[in-house]
Amino acid sequence: MKFGETFMEYLQAEEGLDKFSPHVEYKRLKKVLKSCRACRAALKESNSNGGQQEDHENEGSEICRLESCHMCDQNFFAELKKEASDIAGCFSSRVRRLLQLHTAPGIQKYLVTLRQCFKNDQQAMMQECQILIEYAMMNAIAMQKILKKYDKVHCSVTGRNFKSKMRSERLEILQSPWLIELGALYMNFNESNGGKSNVIFSQFSCNLSDTGSIMTLKVPDSVKLEYDLTCPICLDTVFNPYALSCGHLFCKSCACTAASVMIFQGIRAASNLSKCPVCREVGTYANAVHMLELDLLQKKRFKQYWKERHASERAEMVKQSKIFWDNQTRYAVGF
Repeated sequence: MKFGETFMEYLQAEEGLDKFSPHVEYKRLKKVLKSCRACRAALKESNSNGGQQEDHENEGSEICRLESCHMCDQNFFAELKKEASDIAGCFSSRVRRLLQLHTAPGIQKYLVTLRQCFKNDQQAMMQECQILIEYAMMNAIAMQKILKKYDKVHCSVTGRNFKSKMRSERLEILQSPWLIELGALYMNFNESNGGKSNVIFSQFSCNLSDTGSIMTLKVPDSVKLEYDLTCPICLDTVFNPYALSCGHLFCKSCACTAASVMIFQGIRAASNLSKCPVCREVGTYANAVHMLELDLLQKKRFKQYWKERHASERAEMVKQSKIFWDNQTRYAVGF
């Protein structure tokens, strides 16, 4: 079965579950490429100037000789970028809501625990986790295939360059830290069930390696995703991890040190001019994501490592707090 048919079946199933969300308009974007008059005109001119033999070779071909087509670019890339933005926003908001049910802080945690006494939401949460994984993968594959089709039609690398541009603008859903959190959520559910994988997750598996600090997600269509969980600053497995808005992962203490803020003040206390230690992008601390599920997974999987890092971070936080308040006291009394 062709991917277009598979994708349409997926969309119909999503509509039936009342989970319909923004998606790649795969079928419509393919029509944009087919109906490109500039491409057809260029093809006709190329055939008329190429001789009889070349006419025979190119008969029925939809490939044009333009590396960039104004008509395609105007309709195609503008629409695809908007769809990618809508998909990324919808995905992050749905994952956020799901994670809040599992790692709710303060009074919310008490209310969720109280609700679970009367109703077990774990099965529904696991189903939502699978739906979100499938949503991310199907739209990512659709986007990849339509960009590949654009490059094939135009004999160019414009589609590939557009994909790189989306990644730099953080619209690439497979590079989202929320996908890492979903993988960690699945493994936390799996361990709470005694390590027995639920039938819902038979389509993919996750593995976290302590030796290489790599999280691997294996999903349908033989796609294998690997996420490096090594902190670029301390070169150890990330502890109490945060993902900056640029997508890079750091330990909380390392990120705070790089931004010149105290650990007890937190990452969000960083200046708006603070730069990511890896890519040097400005303003990435304001919308940093606390990877609570990943931290919880480490706490369960590597108990001794987690305890050592927790004690070390706590000692450093107490030390910084003492120095900070000593300085504040000296400033207040005037010496």
